[in-house]
Amino acid sequence: MDIQVRPAEYQEIEMLHELYRQEANCQIVHDASLRRKMADPYLIHVNGRLAGYAGIALMYDPGRLMEYYIMPHLRSEALPIFREVLAATEATHMEAQTNMPLMLLMLHDCATNIRRDALLFEDAVTTNLTCPNGIFRPISPDEKPSVFEHHSEPTGDYGIEVNGTIVATGGYFTHYNPPYGDVYMEVSEDARRQGYGSYLVQEVKRMTYEAGKKPSARTGWDNIASRRTLQKAGFLPCGWMLIGEVSR
Repeated sequence: MDIQVRPAEYQEIEMLHELYRQEANCQIVHDASLRRKMADPYLIHVNGRLAGYAGIALMYDPGRLMEYYIMPHLRSEALPIFREVLAATEATHMEAQTNMPLMLLMLHDCATNIRRDALLFEDAVTTNLTCPNGIFRPISPDEKPSVFEHHSEPTGDYGIEVNGTIVATGGYFTHYNPPYGDVYMEVSEDARRQGYGSYLVQEVKRMTYEAGKKPSARTGWDNIASRRTLQKAGFLPCGWMLIGEVSR
């Protein structure tokens, strides 16, 4: 079996990337990396015919293999092809979502020191939470500079106002694979553990659906407070993001 792996332009792997998305049928955490030139694409040929592609991160985690797709009729040879990809790209690390079987198999065959990075969520339950007090409303761009200091998320497009003060903000990112929107939120330190976060997530979920997107979310694997907030608002875990060191 003659396996050739070469650098490519995104346009060359775009149709394969779409097949990868369709097969995944879930939110792909780093879906935008190749399109936004935050990762390098590689084309794979087997016996002179187009076989698949791979993506290697450039920004934030350079050298990490983050996408791998092989056409279905070659899946029985996915592992030896993958090992050639690792050699050609000189990848040092790799990642896999546990809800995407092919990459998960490659991770367990070709990586060591595997660790959890993020817990992934899908929308599972429609909730009917009520706000403790205050109102849910949009936040205008002019208001954002005066909102409480955020430490983990950007100031969102929606918020909860209590007695004239914004105590929580949130929104959804749209650069993920369609139709998914990634929900995020942050609550001011003096307003936490009062139910604002879960109510905000519930309402942002509604806004996400109204925009034609399917809500999803993720959080650090050890962020118990965030996990409980998401679950209270109807999200349930659907997978892990795992990261490992490439085994030579």
